[in-house]
Amino acid sequence: MTHTVLSANPALRRSGFFLFLLLLTAANLRTPITAVGPVLENIRLTFGLSASAAGVINFLPLLMFATLAPPAAWFGNRFGLERSLWGALLLITLGSVLRISGSENALWAGTVILSSGIAAANVLLPPLIKRDFTEHTARYIGLYAMTMAITASIASGVVVPLAELSSAGWRLSLAVWLMPAVIALLAWLPYLKKSATQKKGTANAVPTRSPWRAALGWQVSLFMACQSLVFYTLIGWFTPFAQDSGISQLEAGGMLFVYQVVAIVSNLACMSALKKMRDQRAMSFLASLAILLAVAGLLAAPNYALLWLILAGLGAGASMVICLSLFNLRTADHLQAAKLSGMAQCVGYGVAALGPLCFGLLHDISGSWQWPLTMLLVIAAVQIVVATLAGRARVI
Repeated sequence: MTHTVLSANPALRRSGFFLFLLLLTAANLRTPITAVGPVLENIRLTFGLSASAAGVINFLPLLMFATLAPPAAWFGNRFGLERSLWGALLLITLGSVLRISGSENALWAGTVILSSGIAAANVLLPPLIKRDFTEHTARYIGLYAMTMAITASIASGVVVPLAELSSAGWRLSLAVWLMPAVIALLAWLPYLKKSATQKKGTANAVPTRSPWRAALGWQVSLFMACQSLVFYTLIGWFTPFAQDSGISQLEAGGMLFVYQVVAIVSNLACMSALKKMRDQRAMSFLASLAILLAVAGLLAAPNYALLWLILAGLGAGASMVICLSLFNLRTADHLQAAKLSGMAQCVGYGVAALGPLCFGLLHDISGSWQWPLTMLLVIAAVQIVVATLAGRARVI
């Protein structure tokens, strides 16, 4: 098994520099996407895009997450996690610059490139944690997930005020989020070089079973798929649903903010609880049950939407941390963890990308919210089953 300069240097472990790198990298994995939503109409008007074309801007990242997850795992194992992560951050930076450079073609190309970088980094961070900090997996995974959630919320909240500061408009508000990407690129530079001995250790690593051929691999992947689908569908469709239920757009936006804040708090609570449990069955079951009850509540009593979103936030935050932790807990080494991370995110984001589309289609066909919410209810029920199976203390 390989060890990097980082893991080989106890002083760096004690200094917390790895945690700084981890959280700095995580800060770049959602902000380039969540910053787009509030100014999407401005972008659409700038380039004269149709509403459907503008919607594709939000769909593309999830599609790239799913498509590039397995290749990212291969690159990480082949060329090293540090080098691959640095390359991912470079793609995020270049794509972000290209996206605001001025033309419609650059907008599309930049979105694809930065989404590719995020897709790769999503896959590579969990195995990096497993390789160098196995004893702190739950803590670092929880902090990583919390950082993504917090920075995503901040980005979506400040992007409109930033756009109003100058004539640069939405380009300025998106350009601000280049700073953490550039800082992360520079911070990773000292850890890109590996010795010949380290490379040899990678070449001599014992092959492990592919998660694609293991039932446990599919259980973890379907857990990731179900929780991601419900999360992204609620984010995308709650406001129209709430307005039809007599809730104002402003109130609905506030409720979604509460939903995300509760998910962040749940991240922290779950991070602490994971370290004390022999396996993750009980926590996986309870997190999934919270999501099921929340969706059932929205279907049966939409007037109590805030209560149901709080419950959904508790389940969503815990589910995300558990899923990310399972990439490490259900694998023998960091090479296999990279493969499971790639598989789970390929399946998970691929299914999640279809969720909002199917939800909207069912709403258009039925003319009501009962069918689409029933679809989410079924998905949440499936999550309870696969999450409980994935939570058993086993290794692929």
